[in-house]
Amino acid sequence: MHVRLGVNVDHVATLRQARGTLYPDPVTAASLAEMAGADQVTLHLREDRRHIQERDLRLMRQTVTTRLNLEMAATQEMLKLAFEHKPDTVTLVPERREELTTEGGLDVAMQRDALKRFVRSLQDADIFTSLFIDPDLDQVRAAHKVDAQAVELHTGKYCEARDHKERSLEMQRLTDSAKAAHKLGMRVYAGHGLHYHNVQPLLDIVEIEEYNIGHSIIGRAVLVGMETAVRDMVAILRRTAR
Repeated sequence: MHVRLGVNVDHVATLRQARGTLYPDPVTAASLAEMAGADQVTLHLREDRRHIQERDLRLMRQTVTTRLNLEMAATQEMLKLAFEHKPDTVTLVPERREELTTEGGLDVAMQRDALKRFVRSLQDADIFTSLFIDPDLDQVRAAHKVDAQAVELHTGKYCEARDHKERSLEMQRLTDSAKAAHKLGMRVYAGHGLHYHNVQPLLDIVEIEEYNIGHSIIGRAVLVGMETAVRDMVAILRRTAR
C-alpha cells in the first residue's frame, strides 16, 4: 500500500478571491492534481467563505474522480451542505473567523457528546468521517469514543519546531498518537504546514497512510506549474516502501 496524497486546493481559491476574479479556478487545479497522481482532493469550505465557495464544492463533486475530502466546521449549515453534495470524506476541523489558517485540532474531549451526534449523522448518510486533532493521546481516545473512522493529526507544531530537541519531541507525539489511533482501529492521516522537506521524516511513521498538503504545493505550482508540483510531492511520498 502506498502513502496517499490529498492535495488541498484552498490557496488557489485564495488567489482568485484576492482580486474577485474567476481565475485561477480551484476546480481546474483539482483536475490537474489528479492527473499528476494525487489520490484525493481536499477543500475547506469555511463559514466566512474566505476562499472556497459553494460553487467550487458543487463542481468538484461532479468532476473529481479520485476522492473528495471536505474539511468543515461541525455546524448545522455545513452538515446540510455535506448531505447535499456527499463528499467521500468529511474532516471535521475547528474554525475561528479571526485565524489566518486552522491553528489547532478539535478539542474532542470537551465536545464529546455533540461530536458523537454529529459524527453519527454523517455516517448515517454514508459519509466517511475523520477528525482533525492535535497529536495527543487523550484526544485520540476521545475521537475513538465518538466513533470517528479516522483521525488527521495536526502537524503544525512539528513543522514550526525551532530546534532538533523540539522537533524530536513533536515527532514522538505524532508517533505515539498514530500508533494509538491505529491500535484503536481508526485510520491515521496527517496534515498542516507540511512541505517537500519536513514531510520526509514522517514517512517512518508507518501508521500514517495519508497526507493532506496544500500551501507548499500551491506555492511551488506558482513557479513550476500544478502538475509538476504535485508530481514532486507524490515522488517523495512514494519513495518509502511499506
